[in-house]
Amino acid sequence: MLTSPTLLVNKDICLRNIERMVSKARASNTILRPHFKTHQSAEIGNWFRDFGIDCITVSSIKMAAYFAANGWKNITIAFSVNILEWREIDRLAEKINLNILIENMEVIPHLEKNLNHPVGVYIKADTGYGRTGIDADDFDSFQKILTLLKPSKKLIFLGFLTFAGHTYHTKSTAEIENIMSDSIRKLLALKTFLRTDFPLLQLSYGDTPSCSIATDFEGLDEIRPGNFVFYDEMQYQLGVCKREDIAVALACPVVSKHSRQDEIVIHGGGVHLSKESITDKSGKSYYGVAVALDNYTWDVKDVIGKVIKLSQEHGIIKLSEGIDNINIGDMVAILPIHSCLTANLMKSYTTTDGNKITTM
Repeated sequence: MLTSPTLLVNKDICLRNIERMVSKARASNTILRPHFKTHQSAEIGNWFRDFGIDCITVSSIKMAAYFAANGWKNITIAFSVNILEWREIDRLAEKINLNILIENMEVIPHLEKNLNHPVGVYIKADTGYGRTGIDADDFDSFQKILTLLKPSKKLIFLGFLTFAGHTYHTKSTAEIENIMSDSIRKLLALKTFLRTDFPLLQLSYGDTPSCSIATDFEGLDEIRPGNFVFYDEMQYQLGVCKREDIAVALACPVVSKHSRQDEIVIHGGGVHLSKESITDKSGKSYYGVAVALDNYTWDVKDVIGKVIKLSQEHGIIKLSEGIDNINIGDMVAILPIHSCLTANLMKSYTTTDGNKITTM
């Protein structure tokens, strides 16, 4: 019986989402290296094995160690390397095929001097997001880094990696498609520029919106979407999935009713959902969509309202219709704006048949 905020996961929907992405990648002869920062769970990670996935992406050395301990032998840490963690990197590289990400020349001599075991290296290319990485058009900077990398015995250059995170700020699927096309064009230009010296270099591309709507991945060696296993309200509003594809929902108890405002108060706040929000067409922000919940199963077709306010533990839901059908003590389900953040905060799942799943 659910009595407190609980993150529910529908395994059947997850498997359907995984199968869809695997099928698209295989049709393009592209490796799918899913990003496991979304679910952070060994058990959910095992669901990917059934589809032949044997290489993964993570966002920290701690996460890499967790999944390595659960049998994953080929892991990319898609976060710019922290040289203070060289000992942890070296210990893990002794056991598995570990790939790291660099974007600065300064880290190369430090790692070359201290590591005892070789690691694969991707250089982070910024294809327009503007968060991290070297501008993909800055060929000179790439050339300088590669001059240092080429003679290295410990740092094995693999290729270029990018995250087209600006797809999350688009207003149409056509815009998402344009960003993906532009990113691939920039990566291919880099590959052409360096083809003579590095004929085997790989191109690694990641983000759920464009990987979800793309029909093929021509020109890419691998894709690294993560959020697709769960999806969320943000992906739905971007037009890259249906609400029926959202595989997680936060079950929350109703603790109060405000009849005059047609609002209910739930135990479910920023410490559960995060404060990630979406602005609707009227210019108002909301933090999740409330739908009907029956035991451990939610119904995305029965929308109750939107979460319009969040504090640490409280959530305020503005109801779509009257308040009479909602009672104090009821449980409602919230489709999160960003499932990755919600999963990270909640630290565990309950499946639709009532089983518990832990995370790292």
